[in-house]
Parts: sequence; structure tokens; C-alpha cells
Amino acid sequence: MIICDETNLLFTLHTKNTTYQMKADSYRVLLHTYYGPRISGGDLSYLIQYTDRGFSPNPGEAGHCRTYSLDTLPQEYSSCGVGDFRLPSLETELADGSHITDLRFIGFARQDGKYALDGLPAFFGGGEWETLILFLEDTAAHLRVELYYGVLEAQDLITRAVRIVNQGNRPIRLYQAASVCLDFQRGDLDLITFDGRHVMERCPHRAPLRPGVQGVGSIRGTSSHQHNPFVVLCEPGTGEDSGLCWGAMLLYSGNFQAQAERSQFEGCRLVMGINPHHFCYTLAPNEGFTAPEAALICSPNGFSQMSRQYHRAIRKHLLRDPLAGQRKPVLINNWEATYFDFDADRLVQIAQAAAPLGIGLFVMDDGWFGSRDSDHSGLGDWSVNQKKLPGGLEALVPRIKALGMSFGLWIEPEMVNEDSQLYREHPDWVLGIPGRAQTRGRSQLVLDFSRAEVRDHIYSALRAVLSSADITYIKWDMNRSLSDVWSAALPTERQGEVYHRYVLGVYDLLNRFHRDFPNLLMEGCSGGGGRFDAGMLYYTPQIWCSDNTDAIDRLHIQYGTSFCYPPCTMGAHVSSVPNEQNGRVTPLETRGVVAMSGAFGYEMDLGKTTQAEREIIQKQVADYHAYYQLIQDGDYYRLSNPFQDPFTAWAHVSQDQRQALVSVVTGSVCAAPSFVTLRLKGLDPSLRYQVNGVSYPGDVLMQAGYPLPMPWGDYQSVQLYLSAQ
Repeated sequence: MIICDETNLLFTLHTKNTTYQMKADSYRVLLHTYYGPRISGGDLSYLIQYTDRGFSPNPGEAGHCRTYSLDTLPQEYSSCGVGDFRLPSLETELADGSHITDLRFIGFARQDGKYALDGLPAFFGGGEWETLILFLEDTAAHLRVELYYGVLEAQDLITRAVRIVNQGNRPIRLYQAASVCLDFQRGDLDLITFDGRHVMERCPHRAPLRPGVQGVGSIRGTSSHQHNPFVVLCEPGTGEDSGLCWGAMLLYSGNFQAQAERSQFEGCRLVMGINPHHFCYTLAPNEGFTAPEAALICSPNGFSQMSRQYHRAIRKHLLRDPLAGQRKPVLINNWEATYFDFDADRLVQIAQAAAPLGIGLFVMDDGWFGSRDSDHSGLGDWSVNQKKLPGGLEALVPRIKALGMSFGLWIEPEMVNEDSQLYREHPDWVLGIPGRAQTRGRSQLVLDFSRAEVRDHIYSALRAVLSSADITYIKWDMNRSLSDVWSAALPTERQGEVYHRYVLGVYDLLNRFHRDFPNLLMEGCSGGGGRFDAGMLYYTPQIWCSDNTDAIDRLHIQYGTSFCYPPCTMGAHVSSVPNEQNGRVTPLETRGVVAMSGAFGYEMDLGKTTQAEREIIQKQVADYHAYYQLIQDGDYYRLSNPFQDPFTAWAHVSQDQRQALVSVVTGSVCAAPSFVTLRLKGLDPSLRYQVNGVSYPGDVLMQAGYPLPMPWGDYQSVQLYLSAQ
């Protein structure tokens, strides 16, 4: 609910459990007055104190009043160069060379429904949403800033976006254009970030804010394996089920930055948006720039409530899933079974082993196109390798479909090998600086997706492939970070736009697939989880969570990912052991329990499995289908912390609280282990639940708990299905 008090220039956003408020003061500076648990109303600007701070300067309108300073005020979109020395939201260079931005409130608009962003991902929806737009202006710079707020009341979600318009007759250069600025009048908060590396992504790290600036970001051209564009601020002591926390998520798949500053007077400012590294965007007269959307959730009841609200909002209002409401098939991917060494008959053999087990989707991975016999050649030549696949996909796909399976394909559209026809014909189509040696990653160069002609060529080739046979699934991979970022299509003064234009180009190509192949399911991937962000989820409703398929490492990866992203978005597969990433051996049952908590599949040669293993796999597939709605649409509860506890447990609970699936994985065992009682969450305390043929009251299971069996051997797993009587 949005309440606009036009007389007092007071704007209040209410969600189910939270309130967000802003006010334009007597100088028309837009102040941030409150964001926290829902309150009845009122003007919260009384909380702001005005005191003489000797080295905090005063704007010209304040005259000689030393108690009014932008350096001490909580602002909704912070200024630059006019006396506020904390993190700025916007930095510009005007035609006179100055870098000053002084924004003042000039008006507002309110509308039903959700705003949209041209060329950028954004949450969507109809009547559940309301939109508020606040207009700010720097009259001296002839610059207008439009602040967009979307309110999804039921999910406590507030989205923010920014549009910057040059209203003058001379160019303006943008050096920073944040998507969100949050000012808190307290500094005693913890910052949680989700960090890691390739094959170990999104591990939570928590630390108290220290004086000064701290944060995370990426300059790799993608959101990256190393840091994720989602952070949490919280009160000390906040846990899963209690305490106050704020989540901030950026819907962007390129360079980002999230910074929190604990100021000299014990305030906290969070600024999040495009990373200013090598960012310089020129706005011609009357031209606008739109910053990516950010999504905020405040939870007065700990991390678990925050996560469930994000999960519900993402599932319903961000994912454009062609199979929404349908049961997705379990897939088998041939990569770990064959790598580049396969032909049509070998692929059919893998499918023949999988089909009787209930696996419904066969995915052909790398090596099917061009001269692709290794990762040194062929990338960029998107035509079927007729030596491996005589007759092309037109011949192969019907053979797979005859087994009762659908067919999917791996692609990597953004990259090219130097040993390819595409590169030989268009060497200037890659990112690279003339006269400098190329920086390679995985023997690949990066195509310049800021250029329309490059995207047109790639799309034309892939459209022909997708039109040649009945292909229902695409895995879109991206296997290196961006370097040598320079475009032959842009003049010198606009090279600072390449990183951002590249991301817009990726989004443009993905949108073409949505337009022309509306029934095609796309899964994102970037060396696993290197581009696992909400921006990509708008185009690819599931993302390969990590190249690391070891079940025990995946417990940590999927735990961290779940703080913001729902399980249905996490590509998770069972692979062979010893695991190729770390050599660990885990039971097949445990690998299945971990993988079925996401978008389920297999990456192994099923033809080499024993009869006993095939029976286990067949049961796993059947269980996944039986529990599908619980896993995909249920509320997710973290029941332990794999970074601290000797076991990992989680639960999927139906939104009517009548069903639950509880999963537990133990760690390394020792002799005479301790007894473990697991306290469940999310149940209805007034209902009774059947667990293994025994009836228990819901409140008993949550307060007293359920005893776990004693483990025998390392990395054992247990699944419990609960149904209300």
C-alpha cells in the first residue's frame, strides 16, 4: 500500500509486515525516514536530529545555519560534491568538468500495477503491485532523476529502479548510477555477503560493520563465482527465526558493487548498483539511462522469513518459465559420460539406459558443432558436426524421442575459438584492443555482444539449429570472465560503456529466444554458478548451481544460495564417484537426496551402473516426481547450518502446511556418536502428522523434535515425508 501525503511531501510504503518512508524537507531534499517492521503511520522525520557538526558543511540555502548538513542527513538517493562525504549514489561529469550532483524533489506519480524497464530484467505482475515514482532534479546541471518503487505487499517486497535523464543541451557523463541507497540511523549492524570461488560459490560470510566502507563486487563482466549481487544487513544476534534483517538483491548480470558505510555518527548507508570500474556512460541531450532494478525485503523475524518471501516473489513474479504449472522431466546430461568423444549411437546408448529409469530429458552437451573435438576449436560455428552426427539433429532427435524422452542442447553463444570459421572471417568481432596480445580464458575469446551485428549472426545460426528438430531445452553456458574490454564499434570516449552494453546485448539475445521459442526451457550456466543472479533468472528460470557436483560440497553451496534464491532455480545433478572435483565418495542415496532439492538430473554413464544402483536411481526419480510440488513450490526451511553443525537438514513445507519433506545428511561419523534430535519448522502446531506410520502433533515435532537414526558410515542420508491427518 502506498500513501502519498502531498501537503507534507511524505511518502509511506506499507507491505504486510514492513513500512518504508521518505519525506522531502523544507529545502526539498528527499530524506529517508524509516525502513523496518510495519508501524501504524505518522511522520517519522521527527527521528532526525539537527546538530552543529563542525566539519559537516551546510548547503547554500541554509545560510549560516550550521545545524543543517547533507553530511549528517539520511538521504533517499545520496548527492555528490555538495557536502555529503559518504557514499554517493550518482556521480556525473558535466560539460564544465564538474562532478557535482545536487538533487531536489520536484514531484511524484502513483499508479496501479508494476513498472517495467526497457531492455532490463524486472519483477512483473498486475493488480498485486503498486508503483510510486519520485522526481528529483538538479536544476543547475539540467539533470532529472526518476526513482521508481514497486510494492508487492503480500511478499514484503519493495523494488527500486532509477532513470537518469539529461535535460540540457550538452552531453553529461555518468560515472556512477546506483540502483538503491538505504540510509539507517544506526551503525550497529552486521553485513552478510555470499562469496566463494569456482566450484565453491555463495558461501555466507558475516561480520559486524566497522567504521568506514566495506562491501563486495565484481569486475569480471559477470556477477561472478566470487561474490553475489545479494547482501543482508541485520541486527547482531539475528538468526533464522528471530531478529531484524534487510535483504538487498540486484537484478543484474554484469559488474556490480554493494557497499556499506558505517559513518562517523553511527549511521549506516548501503549503496548497490553497477560497479563504477571502467564505467562511463555518455548521455546526449534528452537521452536517458536506466539503472538495473534492486529488490528489498525487510524481515522482523529472521533470515528464514526473508528467504521465503524472496522465494515466493521470485517464483511468481520473476521467473518466466514455459513449464510453470507442469512437472519438469528429470534430465540426463552426457558430459561426464563422454566429454567430446561421442557419436550418435553412443548418445542413444546413454538415453536407452536412462529412459527405463523414468528420466525424461536427454541433454547433449559440448562437442556437437563445428570442428569441436576439444576446447581449442569450433566454438562460434553453430552448425551440426556431421561426422559425429550424420544427418544432423533431424536424424538424432527422433531416435531419442522414440525412447519417450525429450531432447535438449548445450550452447555457449558468447564465446569463440580462434580456430573457428567465425573468427577467421570476423576477427574484429571479439573484445580486444588492437596492437595488444589477446588474453585467453579456457582457450576462448569473448564475442562483442555490445554489437547488434554480432548478436544477429549468432542468433541466426542458433535459430536454424533450434528450428531443425524438436528441441525443448537449452543450457546456455558462459565459461570465462571478460578481459581486454574494448569494442571496435565504439569511439574512444565511449569505451566505458562496453561492459554495460555487453550485458544488455546478452539480455537482448535471450529475449529473442523467449519471443521466437516460447516453449523452450532455458537453463543458465557460467562455469557453473558464475552468473547465478536474479537478472539471469528473468531469462533462464533455472541456473546450474555449480560445476561442483560433490554432494557434501553442494550442501554448503545450496545452503548459501537458498538465502535468496528458491530451490526450483538451482540446477542440481547426481554424478559419479569418486567425484571429479575432489575425489570424494558418497553413497548414491545421499547424492540423490541432495540433488533432488533443486532442478533434478544426472551427469553420469548410466550404462556402467549395477542393477542395484539402477533400482536406487529409479526410486529417486519416482520420489522426485512424488514430491515435485513440495520441492518446487513449497516453503523452504533451513534446519541446520552445514558450516557449523555435524549434519545438514532442510525441509520443504507446503504452503497450506499439510505436507512436508525433511532431508538430512550426516557428516563423517565417529564411534559412539551423540544422539541427535531434529526440531522441525513450518508445521501447523494444531495438526497431527504421520511420520513413518506414527502420528505426532505438529507442535511436538517443532518444539520437542524428532530423533534421527544413528548413522553407520560417512555421509548417510534420511528423508522423512510428513502428511497431516
